Amino acid sequence: MAETGFAIRKAATADSAVLSGVIAKSARGLSAGYYESDEIEAALRGAFGVDSQLVDDGTYFVATEGDEIVGCGGWSRRRTLFGGDAFSVRDSTPLNPARDAARIRAFFVLPTHARRGIGKAILQCCESEAAAMGFSRFALMATLPGVEFYAALGYVADEPVLHDLGQGRTIRFVPMHKFTKPVEKRDVPVT
Repeated sequence: MAETGFAIRKAATADSAVLSGVIAKSARGLSAGYYESDEIEAALRGAFGVDSQLVDDGTYFVATEGDEIVGCGGWSRRRTLFGGDAFSVRDSTPLNPARDAARIRAFFVLPTHARRGIGKAILQCCESEAAAMGFSRFALMATLPGVEFYAALGYVADEPVLHDLGQGRTIRFVPMHKFTKPVEKRDVPVT
């Protein structure tokens, strides 16, 4: 176990059910006061959720405390910017590190473990791996409670957008981006 009380590891397919629970608890607990409960529940049916492509690509991480998964998040070298497996708008086309921004994706922390550095530790793993693949830019779609977190770590907010959740419901998200110094690309294949 890490000095911080939690450890970071790659997510596995076997983690999916637990991750769904972490995502739901995080969204319901940490989004209260930012979103109405019906917005959160609608978002949990597609906009929030496990993206098995990230797990399969080996770019999704979990934070564990003992045997418990207490947080998760990842990055992607594919076009999809956000959304779980149930999200209808997905594009698995590979990104080009020379011109595209790596996607920072699906960060969720249990409310009981919020503000302990878990999200930051996972984000540092994501940015480091993406940089090793040649990415010097990052893009994400932040939830309202996540905007302050990402801004504190160097991300710049764009104009908020409304995402259609279906059945007449929308949810407000904030696109954000970050530029870093380019690093020498390592020979890591893009699949």
